[in-house]
Amino acid sequence: MSDNNSSQYLTVSDRVTLHYTDHPAQSDQFGVVVFVHGSGPGASGWSNFKHNVAAFQSAGYRCIVFDQPGYGLSSKPTDVDHTLDFFVAQLNALIEHIHVDQVTLVGNSLGGAVALGMALQYPHRVHKLILMAPGGIEERVTYFQCEGIQEMVKYPMGSPEFTKTVLADLLTLLVYDSKHVTQSLIDERWEILQIQNPHVLASMSIPNLTDQLHRIPHPISVFWGTNDKFCPASGTQTLLDHCPNVRAQVLNKCGHWVMIEYADYFNRMCLDFLSER
Repeated sequence: MSDNNSSQYLTVSDRVTLHYTDHPAQSDQFGVVVFVHGSGPGASGWSNFKHNVAAFQSAGYRCIVFDQPGYGLSSKPTDVDHTLDFFVAQLNALIEHIHVDQVTLVGNSLGGAVALGMALQYPHRVHKLILMAPGGIEERVTYFQCEGIQEMVKYPMGSPEFTKTVLADLLTLLVYDSKHVTQSLIDERWEILQIQNPHVLASMSIPNLTDQLHRIPHPISVFWGTNDKFCPASGTQTLLDHCPNVRAQVLNKCGHWVMIEYADYFNRMCLDFLSER
């Protein structure tokens, strides 16, 4: 669920309290990195980025890992729509709370869309973007044609049909090699799933940001797996075509979780990108 060493909570409003962990740089601090996780049953910040934080810390970056509203140990309001603006507002509140001028955002899937939304709405708060198969660059119907999304919405969270076996099968769709879906990961996601509710997925509304991407001047590094079953890898070209300052890496034999399946490579490439001034 988290490393349990630095759990903190930020009350944003009467509806939302955010859970986050704060991991200080292990040497001279070169900047702050905020990790923004993706969607799905049992999702949380730590389950997405547990293989990455230590490498960033060792390289001199303070790391903030938080649970987006509706996920992990953060609030799960049922009286709000989970729009992109809503997610961005919570992220902005967190950045204000930690009292830094700029951050690098590392976002995958839904988290990638939120990172793009943050760069569009609050460009002065963003230094660089690292994106893994980000959402928000296709129409909703395109995503729902993907095998992974179809399986994810087949059974409502909390329904008797959504068993631990169903969760395990769904997690295997997120990766190319099922060895990454360990029993500890299944158990971790299942524990969070018990306190999650279906409203976050039912009310989620993320627009197609493609026609706005040209407004994002920040350096962007994007990673995508050719075997992604949740966000089409063709999105790589969309970012290359529309963002003015982007580099892309497409990994073969890789699914939706580049940062897990190729953690060492991902960490190394990210740190090289961040070291460029």
